[in-house]
Amino acid sequence: MSDQKKTAISTKEAPAAIGPYSQAVRVGDMLFASGQVGLEPATGQMVAGGIAEQTVRALENVKAVLAQAGLDLSHVVKTTVFLKTMGDFTAMNEIYAKYLAPEGVVAPARSTVAAAGLPKDALVEIEVIAKGGA
Repeated sequence: MSDQKKTAISTKEAPAAIGPYSQAVRVGDMLFASGQVGLEPATGQMVAGGIAEQTVRALENVKAVLAQAGLDLSHVVKTTVFLKTMGDFTAMNEIYAKYLAPEGVVAPARSTVAAAGLPKDALVEIEVIAKGGA
């Protein structure tokens, strides 16, 4: 039987938590990652640009958290994407597809919702659930 204790995952390669939460939590072979926005890990500042730049940075932050847990994007089974405005859906989706649904890869399940406000006034926040490792 796999170990079912809860373990925090943390890396300096993604922005530090700005509240009482973990960047990710592993339970057995499941990883539950907190939402990532377009913050630069080194500065804690939002990347310059718009939805495209913030989506890339958010996904790079997700990759860093997954890597700390010994996983990569191919292990992601579910995502939730929060957008400040659904008008950004197409631009976000193009970048998202390159990271999480390249040709020949089974795309994770996903929910996408518009949110009235996101941390640091972000345009996008992406959280993931991954399976693998342990």
